[in-house]
Amino acid sequence: MLRLSKKAEYALMALKDLALRPAAEAASAREIAERYGIPVEVMAKVLQRLAKQQLLASQHGIRGGYLLARPASQISVGAAIEAIDGPVTVTVCSRADDDCDQYATCNIRDPLWRIRDQIVNALTSYTLQAFATDEPPVVPVSMSRRSSDQDAPLAQVPAASR
Repeated sequence: MLRLSKKAEYALMALKDLALRPAAEAASAREIAERYGIPVEVMAKVLQRLAKQQLLASQHGIRGGYLLARPASQISVGAAIEAIDGPVTVTVCSRADDDCDQYATCNIRDPLWRIRDQIVNALTSYTLQAFATDEPPVVPVSMSRRSSDQDAPLAQVPAASR
């Protein structure tokens, strides 16, 4: 099952909160944490990690706190999730996992990687601005093939089931 960590959820909550504020208005970790009932220490670490990944900027001083490092329309939900949880995966194996005993004979690896690519594409094309204003995501369906399966037919998902 693909599931976000609690810290990734907290990151998205904080980013949405900041995206809905006026551009120059910063918020402290304590302020955000208290608004959503999140432990302050955890929120502080999440915000620090987002700042380290250059999604947030921190301001010191009386009116200090965190604010978006760039416009919400230029930050993807995927970047926020990856900043906290690392790359999105759907399998234990990686693209060059020579340690797996089934790597050479695995019949699900490539289809699962294509599914992963679709998920990543959807997350990276969904901006924080759209997320914050609750716009429905447009999920593009890519029909690209990996070089290893150029001769394999593509199966499209019927529009009714999307």
